[in-house]
Amino acid sequence: MILHFIKRNILQLTATFSLLLICSGNSFAQYQPTPNDTLKSISIYSDNTVSFKIFAPLAADVKIGGSDIPDNLRNVKMNKAENGVWEGTVGPLKPGAYRYNFIVDKVSVFDPKNPMTSESFMNTWSLFYLPGTDFMETKDVPHGSISEVTYFSKSLNRNRRLHVYTPPGYEAGSDKYPIFYLLHGAYDCDDSWTSVGRAGFILDNLIASKKAVPMVVVMPAGHTGPFSFGAPRDPSKPRVDEFLVDFNNDIKPLVESRFRVKTERQDRAIAGLSMGGAQTLNIAIPALSQFSYFGVFSSGVFGITGQGFGAGSGPSWEDQNKEMLANNELKKDLKLVWFATGKEDFLLETSRATVNLFMKYGFNVTYKETKGAHTWENWREYLNEFAQLLFK
Repeated sequence: MILHFIKRNILQLTATFSLLLICSGNSFAQYQPTPNDTLKSISIYSDNTVSFKIFAPLAADVKIGGSDIPDNLRNVKMNKAENGVWEGTVGPLKPGAYRYNFIVDKVSVFDPKNPMTSESFMNTWSLFYLPGTDFMETKDVPHGSISEVTYFSKSLNRNRRLHVYTPPGYEAGSDKYPIFYLLHGAYDCDDSWTSVGRAGFILDNLIASKKAVPMVVVMPAGHTGPFSFGAPRDPSKPRVDEFLVDFNNDIKPLVESRFRVKTERQDRAIAGLSMGGAQTLNIAIPALSQFSYFGVFSSGVFGITGQGFGAGSGPSWEDQNKEMLANNELKKDLKLVWFATGKEDFLLETSRATVNLFMKYGFNVTYKETKGAHTWENWREYLNEFAQLLFK
């Protein structure tokens, strides 16, 4: 009886295994290899030109999208080969990180063959890095850590996210560090400074070469809802910036209690690019007694020139902040006021007017105009320079 039971089960297992092999064989037989199986979607050449490929045999039109790539505002048209692979080339490009996508029959898609990505406020981008700039290379040096921190904002009654850079040795030590708040721009998110902005590698290299002191860098999400410039509002009421409320009531208390950081004025810095630069001013000036360093990249007081976003009726930014701007006692321990903007930046006049405003009130402003426009190519350079001036 036992022998009969064993034989019966062996026969059943053999039949099942044979059926699986037949099914598997049919599956393999039905599969037809395509050029996509071995496709290398992005190639970087010695002259710093970059070619892109995507397998889209049924598409009628494919372009390379991405405003990070210089002169690509209208997108680069790709050419289709007989095997269904589309190819296009850009450059030569300067070394740096670049975001891109493919526009397939007017639909934006990220590169399915490239695992490197960068988030923005509205979508996900594919990402590539073109080496050649020393300060942001991935080097054989001690590296810090970047954490994604989810927190519940009581001010906004919902979960939010921020990124935090902690310097090499933080996890194994007990020291406290100065804290630097780093804000992103209008079309980005809290991921952007560490992905396309290369902030972690920039800080690792600065700390390793002793050009910057070890610090904790907090990169919060600057958007709190749908993004739109110039949304209608009641001009008789002050504009309420939900991000500022979240920053002061939730972000700052959270990170300064959860991470080992120093909390004296001389140990706090804040900076931001574009929208984040305006937010920097809106945070730092009303709370000037809490910050000794602030930096504004490609930005200023929106609307200060009387045109564009921020212009309109109601009290001006200067009128709202006049008491703090005129407080000479608070200027005594202010270590650094730093502005930088590209000469082709559309916010150049905003930066200039804002610098003039601060100088009118007796601030010692460091201001530089560089080559370039409103791009990450400049903002990475600004971070590299600004971080070297902090906490010394």
